[in-house]
Amino acid sequence: MYPIYPENYRYTKEHEWVNVEAGVGVIGITDHAQKELGDIVYVELPKVGALVEQGKSFAVVESVKAASEIFAPVSGEVVEVNEALTGAPETLNADPHGNGWIAKIKLSTPGEVAELLSLADYQAFVGAE
Repeated sequence: MYPIYPENYRYTKEHEWVNVEAGVGVIGITDHAQKELGDIVYVELPKVGALVEQGKSFAVVESVKAASEIFAPVSGEVVEVNEALTGAPETLNADPHGNGWIAKIKLSTPGEVAELLSLADYQAFVGAE
């Protein structure tokens, strides 16, 4: 079982997370987001090489309930996408903070990470929803 919310990740109020290592941010949706969405049936991944901007939509996740845009927590260039989600979108439900990552982005503005929510801030935000 994965930890529900990794402490070293940073979070957004739109329920995305980013884990930055060596200037590359691995991005996904939070456990809270996947629970709200329900059974995920399709993921529209961004294109490798695409430039994304913090706060702008860069992917789409469809569940049995609805389609939801996924917003980039950081700006930069998509350097890798999780192709496994194409054949197994339910991985986002099963392991949202691990194997269910969506994309890796080479950060263009590393300072943006500091603007994101810490684990404690995110948990307080989710608790207030």
